[in-house]
Amino acid sequence: MIARNIANVNTENYQREEVTFDQCFDSDLSTALKTTEEKHFGGNTSEDFSDMHVKVVKDETMSYNSGVNNVNIDKEMADMAENQIMFKFAARNISIYFKSMQDVIKGAGR
Repeated sequence: MIARNIANVNTENYQREEVTFDQCFDSDLSTALKTTEEKHFGGNTSEDFSDMHVKVVKDETMSYNSGVNNVNIDKEMADMAENQIMFKFAARNISIYFKSMQDVIKGAGR
């Protein structure tokens, strides 16, 4: 969505869009988790994730920062930088976690 907003920064009457993933993720994750055993707590034994959804919201504010539409390029670039930082942080933490699991499995540090 950020890339779409940036691409349409000069498109007349374009309304910026935003994804409300966090709210959808919190509500949908508990019902869509796959379990391998029927005795597992919570979750769904099927692999069908088609009911998970992401909500796209159009920003209806009519504050024309550029005089053409309501896309603020500074906000879009800041959102993109935030996403990049969050992704790098998550990727690093996952890497550290799996490295530690690998060390435990191999018996490193004995």
